[in-house]
Amino acid sequence: MLDQPRRLTRQQVYRRRRIVVFGIIGVFLVGIMYIGGSLFAPLPASAAVTEHQTTIAQTKAALQFPGFGASGITAPDYPGATQYNGSDASMPMASVTKTVTALVVLDKKPLKSGEDGPTIKFTQDDVDIWNDVIAAGGSWAPVEAGSSMTEKQALEAMLLPSANNYAISLAKWSYGSTDAFVKAANSWLAAHKFTGTKLDSPDGLSPNSVSTTKDLIGIGKLALADPVLSTIVTQKSVTLPGAGKQDNTNTLLGVDGIDGIKTGNTDQAGNCLLFSAQLTVGQSRVRVIGVVLGAPTHDDLWASVKTLLVSMKVGFHEVDASTVGQTYGTYTTAWGAKSSLVATSTKMFVVWSDTPIEVSLQTRPLQSGAKGEVVGEVTFTLNGKTQTAQLALNTALPDPGPWWRLAHPGGIGA
Repeated sequence: MLDQPRRLTRQQVYRRRRIVVFGIIGVFLVGIMYIGGSLFAPLPASAAVTEHQTTIAQTKAALQFPGFGASGITAPDYPGATQYNGSDASMPMASVTKTVTALVVLDKKPLKSGEDGPTIKFTQDDVDIWNDVIAAGGSWAPVEAGSSMTEKQALEAMLLPSANNYAISLAKWSYGSTDAFVKAANSWLAAHKFTGTKLDSPDGLSPNSVSTTKDLIGIGKLALADPVLSTIVTQKSVTLPGAGKQDNTNTLLGVDGIDGIKTGNTDQAGNCLLFSAQLTVGQSRVRVIGVVLGAPTHDDLWASVKTLLVSMKVGFHEVDASTVGQTYGTYTTAWGAKSSLVATSTKMFVVWSDTPIEVSLQTRPLQSGAKGEVVGEVTFTLNGKTQTAQLALNTALPDPGPWWRLAHPGGIGA
């Protein structure tokens, strides 16, 4: 006799049904968790793979100095753009001395920008000074007893035609005597640490009025910093009461950007020029101050100054450190999306010689991003000064979408 199948009790049936139901619910919940985790879990972040120079450098400058005397040149706003050639000893500076004379007179009788200053009345003593200068073979400009000039006009008479008589008259007017002036001038030079410079007279005719190329460049800086002198030395000519029209002895004015400062010439000093210029470098202007001492002839002097200035200009470079759209790297996501990292602006530097521009880059990790979104910056540093260009996505870096997310829960396989 066959055994009858054992019937489940009602309690067992309910238990089995609960197991099935809860199993289905569990599977459903696991599915929900999987889908939720896949669709809403944070995406893996991608870092940019960067491509950039750490420094940008140009070719080294090669200045063309004259083969005689002593010379030097500087661009005051550019560290390292200063070079000297020839002797560094003190040398006769001829009428370049008058630059010092002008600064020392203005130290006693200062003028502000636009001022003409007090009136100077000339006497027979000034006429006698004029006659003595003519007898000594010095440069001069006429003067009449009873005539007068403003202080600025007297400075113009001294500096443009290089009139020795006006240098002496100005020294006496401001300090009472030439001896008192010379003493004050040498004290002024010492106070400004121009230790290689000494004045023996206010006009520079004495070979004992000496300086060095280094000192003269420093003196040139002070002359250009003075609002009155910097204007006077740029003038090609001037018409003065009692003296008429007077031309500037610096015939290089306007050539290769030259706008000053003072010529000089004696048998002992040779031909000399303390000069300033504004050089055009691309869209920028570069201030330059230089000096040449001891040229055999005026032609040698003019030619050597022009050659030196041209080589100085060639030594400067206008550099676009970054340009709009320049690529600095790439973002590549785990799901295969790519976007270039590009600069959003142009950053330009004027660089002297092979002075390096330092380059540093900062970016942030990304999951996704829109076209043009700023994601970093590139910083350029030259001589302690910085410029920064923002970096942005060149194209969109899209979200991977639900299918990739479902296939890579939590970024697995990234």
